[in-house]
Amino acid sequence: MDLPLEYVRLGLRFDRLESGFADAYTGDPRIRAEVEDEPAPTPKQLRDQARALLAELDGAGLDADRTEYLRGQLGGLECTARKLSGEPVAFLDEVAAYFQVDVALGDPAVFAAAHAELEALLPGGGTLAERYAAHRRREECPPAKLESAVHALSSALRDTVRGQYGLPEVETVRYEVVTDQPWSGFNYYEGDYRSRVAINADLPHRLSHLPHLVAHEAYPGHHTEHCRKERGLVERAARTEHTIFLVNTPECLMAEGLADLGIEASVGGDWGPWAAEILGDLGLRFDGHLAQRISAAAAPLNRVRQDAAVLLHDRGADADEVVAYLQRWSLVSEERARQQIRFLTHPLWRAYITTYVEGFDLLSRWLAARRADQSVADRFVRLLDEPLTPGALTRELAVG
Repeated sequence: MDLPLEYVRLGLRFDRLESGFADAYTGDPRIRAEVEDEPAPTPKQLRDQARALLAELDGAGLDADRTEYLRGQLGGLECTARKLSGEPVAFLDEVAAYFQVDVALGDPAVFAAAHAELEALLPGGGTLAERYAAHRRREECPPAKLESAVHALSSALRDTVRGQYGLPEVETVRYEVVTDQPWSGFNYYEGDYRSRVAINADLPHRLSHLPHLVAHEAYPGHHTEHCRKERGLVERAARTEHTIFLVNTPECLMAEGLADLGIEASVGGDWGPWAAEILGDLGLRFDGHLAQRISAAAAPLNRVRQDAAVLLHDRGADADEVVAYLQRWSLVSEERARQQIRFLTHPLWRAYITTYVEGFDLLSRWLAARRADQSVADRFVRLLDEPLTPGALTRELAVG
């Protein structure tokens, strides 16, 4: 049995049950056609198939890193199938099975300390939430200039990433503006080194956030990772399992953590002035130095989003309670809080917030733990090229 190929077939069967579960598929189209011609699968059948592949994994004769990668992926699929079949799965167990991390509520004292730092950076009258909202409004990109701003940042980041990490000679990212989505941006990798990146116009896009968004979705984030893994793991190493990218599996935490580190791994700590100069050429002005300081001060508040998911799905809080929690600690409007609730209650995405929160935390600690003589780029390129897992990174951190 070709176990990696059977894993791919299994992933495509999940996509038949839940459209979008296979976030990307770049393999042989005949395999997808064969799966489409099969009788419609049931969740219990998929659960049993995942368990059967897990049972065969150790005897499949694969390299250790392939075995570990596939064990994590299949474990996530097995949990999804149990949920789809109606079996009760506690939310924290669900998150652990998908992403190989344990989650807990954040510390309100840490959130309060972040608020205190923001208070110092945003003086004036009114509540902190009002001042923070006013600051964010001042940074909003005019909708008419959103596309040109994205293209300018993408071009600059592409040049930087090509020099630092290398890209296939011919690769492209096509941007489009969409509406009525629960996310701010999304990368659709199409194979052959091509991506389509959708940007949600329903949400206001701040000038200081756009560099992070473009780095996350394209350079050196999702697009770059897909390109390099397609060239290295698929084309050169013939690792079929990397022709498919599946939601709610450990690879998602790795991919989102990698992408959220994109600006640090490409531009570095002074991304604010860098972005301000690029956008300034378009007549778009913001204070890059202040943006950096506010971003650093507010970083601990990112965990509030995961708290919201835990409160909703583990602690029995209702939506109004969670909206109030988000407003209090994330300093967002009720409208923005309810938009976040939409993402956190989506059947496919309800646990996914952990990939951003824990992914950024784990990969940041791993990147910071590099040797003194090792550059960020030399460490980060492993994330782009290797089939690393959250469990593998956790072990590397434990041994120092």
